[in-house]
Amino acid sequence: MGTIGGGVFQAVKGFRNAPAGVAHRLKGSANAVRIRAPQIGGSFAVWGGLFSTIDCGLVRLRGKEDPWNSITSGAMTGAILAARSGPLTMMGSAMMGGILLALIEGFGILLTRYTAQQFQNPPPFTEDPSHLPSKEYGQQGPITR
Repeated sequence: MGTIGGGVFQAVKGFRNAPAGVAHRLKGSANAVRIRAPQIGGSFAVWGGLFSTIDCGLVRLRGKEDPWNSITSGAMTGAILAARSGPLTMMGSAMMGGILLALIEGFGILLTRYTAQQFQNPPPFTEDPSHLPSKEYGQQGPITR
């Protein structure tokens, strides 16, 4: 995912930053993808692996799987990856990671609730089934409950 997304982004960036002319722009685009896409893909893989490791560890430690695990994992991943830059940068990265994952989890919860409400109350019948032939319902006369 990181390599493909990074490749598309770098292709556009290389195309825009290359000198005028179609041949120069295509060469600049291909050059940017060749140089930067593997780095972006590797960074994405490191982030995803660390996030998943921390998330699974929190599930095991806490004994339950809820949004707090993901939010905490995002914050801890941001902090760990910024550890070489000092404590202030670690705190900033941890806050950004936690906020980003909180937004993603919140959106997921809202989407789940919205889709669940659609199926909670089925729409009413538009016609009364009691006047239909009884063989379709496997019983005689109107349906009674």
